Amino acid sequence: MEAVGFVELLAAPAAKRRWSDEAKGLMVAETLVPGVTVNEVARRHGVKANHLSSWRTLARQGELVVPEVAGAEFATPVATAKSAAALLATASIDLIIGTVTVRLDVTTPAARVAELAIALQACP
Repeated sequence: MEAVGFVELLAAPAAKRRWSDEAKGLMVAETLVPGVTVNEVARRHGVKANHLSSWRTLARQGELVVPEVAGAEFATPVATAKSAAALLATASIDLIIGTVTVRLDVTTPAARVAELAIALQACP
């Protein structure tokens, strides 16, 4: 393989390019700019879009460092501790056996839920 300026000449058709983690992170950061698509960034850098998408997954999992790029927007957290507590407070367990429905509080012990399920199945 011979490098000529910014152009990379591959000696064999099966030659694979290796991207540094820094280069991957920069490409991922470019995809976070509003209005920029993964396909557009992949085409610009000569990378397959599915590779770039897998690098984005690595970045979301914290396995790839993504530098700050002007205009990039990171996703905001969807759930907070407050909203999770509110969801838990309104959650319930529904036992539905035949035409009978029993709604239980989410804090009902599993043993009690099992007892009720067995008792409801025994009823005619």
